[in-house]
Amino acid sequence: MKYKRILLKLSGQSLAGEKGTGIDTKILNEYVSQIKEIAEQGVEVAIVIGGGNIFRGLGGVELGFDRVKGDYMGMLATIINGLALESAFESIKQDARLFTAFSTEPAGERYSKQKVFDAFKNKQIAILTGGTGNPYFSTDSGAALRALEIEADALLKGTRVDGVYTADPEKDPNATKFKSITFDEVIDKELKVMDFTAFTMCRENNMPIYVFDMDTKGNLRKVIDGEEIGTLIHE
Repeated sequence: MKYKRILLKLSGQSLAGEKGTGIDTKILNEYVSQIKEIAEQGVEVAIVIGGGNIFRGLGGVELGFDRVKGDYMGMLATIINGLALESAFESIKQDARLFTAFSTEPAGERYSKQKVFDAFKNKQIAILTGGTGNPYFSTDSGAALRALEIEADALLKGTRVDGVYTADPEKDPNATKFKSITFDEVIDKELKVMDFTAFTMCRENNMPIYVFDMDTKGNLRKVIDGEEIGTLIHE
């Protein structure tokens, strides 16, 4: 087992599937099934989920919303997705606890590092929502912050692409994938992995990032087992 404690960053947009908005229950159930599989192996799992399938803060600005209010709307969207994850875990008899970056009781508990550690001791999956709890920060930044706080072995970024490429593989058929790349090389090559604030936080604190395709069933377990199916970003 390569990783014993992970922070899994999931895109809210990926939960929408082909519909583009809302929650595709087929994808939701596939995700929780994969996560339960590694939890049963003894991996401690914390999840940060985006909210782009419901509302994206920056998208709200383009529609005329105040930036701060738009960002809080985006944070609330992540809590909705978190509740969906929690419910889906419960339906397959996997214990999970929902934490929020600001008070939302009774929907979820206020986040603290110690509460997450308590959840791990009880073999529960921790769902961390609400981003950082502050406007002007993305859920990528929230994922980087929480990964460092909970002392994760790595930040796993589950996407629909199977790693980091020289260019966007969906647009450039000649794009090639990196198996491994350093933080500095990502910056030098101007590759888009996470937003710059989140990426810098991981780089300065030597938090490895592993980018992989979460939409292919069984891939999460392969990452945990050490199979090189994605891209490792390291110091």
